[in-house]
Amino acid sequence: MNLMTDRQSVAANGSVNNALSGKLHEFVTRPSKIRIYGSASAVGLNMSALVGGQSFMQDQEVNAQNRMPIVPDDIMAEAGARAGDRLLVSYRNTTGGAITAFLRVEVIPIA
Repeated sequence: MNLMTDRQSVAANGSVNNALSGKLHEFVTRPSKIRIYGSASAVGLNMSALVGGQSFMQDQEVNAQNRMPIVPDDIMAEAGARAGDRLLVSYRNTTGGAITAFLRVEVIPIA
């Protein structure tokens, strides 16, 4: 299993286009199962995810546990990926204050 984590502040009424940009496993090298876990420091943060340009989670509210995601409690979505697919996770803050986003992405090879 390959693991990526991220923690970053999302500005008031702002967004993050790709929390995985530049990470080692942003591009999948083998057919894999993708699991995305999320958490936030406060209510009002939404998350979207794409694999290979295909949306599999769109603008879903992230729980406000104010900690790194716990497996399996904080799973947001699961999808399949082919070799060469790019993983993209974006955030949208719907509030008037900054929110910290916490992310865990598992890339589990299936072949």
